[in-house]
Amino acid sequence: MEHLQFDRTIVFFDLETTGISAAHDRIVEVTAIRLNPDGRRDVWSRRMNPGITIPKSATEVHGISDEDVSGLPPFSYYAAELREFIGSADLGGFGVSRLDIPLLEAEFRRSGVEFSRRGRRIVDAQILFHMLEPRDLAAAYKKYCGTDLEGAHTSEGDVEASMAVLEGMLTMNMELPRTVEGLNALCNREQENWIDSQGKFTWSSGVAVVGFGEYKGVPVKAVMQSDPRYFEWMLKSDFAEDTKAVAAQALRGDYPEMDGGDS
Repeated sequence: MEHLQFDRTIVFFDLETTGISAAHDRIVEVTAIRLNPDGRRDVWSRRMNPGITIPKSATEVHGISDEDVSGLPPFSYYAAELREFIGSADLGGFGVSRLDIPLLEAEFRRSGVEFSRRGRRIVDAQILFHMLEPRDLAAAYKKYCGTDLEGAHTSEGDVEASMAVLEGMLTMNMELPRTVEGLNALCNREQENWIDSQGKFTWSSGVAVVGFGEYKGVPVKAVMQSDPRYFEWMLKSDFAEDTKAVAAQALRGDYPEMDGGDS
């Protein structure tokens, strides 16, 4: 890298996984590139068997299926080797702070290999991208309508701008659906995995997990076993009735089950 200045080794990496829950999901592929201050560049890349079914939704993202990893070793087989490759290096990548690092830490922990982000500097290109490329309505209006947004943060101005931005997107991006039904499918793909109307409980690889707060991504059954008072608190709090129904179901030990198919 020509412009990045670094005084110690930094490892840029990316994971392909079964999902986004550090507690429940698993890694299916790791690629790490180690940049040394002396200019040396080393690459470590392995595909592995996650030990759980790879959801169709994940395969659609990274193209890796159960058949592709059948017979391959698990992450634990490579854990010590990868840990040695990373060493004490700083870490970098795109979106690694939110997703990749927590998943990597969890996999190392399950493998009994010590690894932590502590003491490492982290360069996340996604965070920088969002800083350099604002994603608010004014920025969208400027891009798709060609002028500065007047009357921002007034309800009338913002709703008119949102319609103009959508029209601009449809004009400039012919691959976008033209129908409300098609756009709804794109905008709400996350909701396909919701169990309740608020997404407080979701499906992850066919397992019911908590979708928010301190137990986000943790299977409902595991939370019930370790902290049943969490669901008791939900029943007494301001949640939707169908959300409370799932909490009550968990308290009865009657855990949600999918009505067939993958998540």
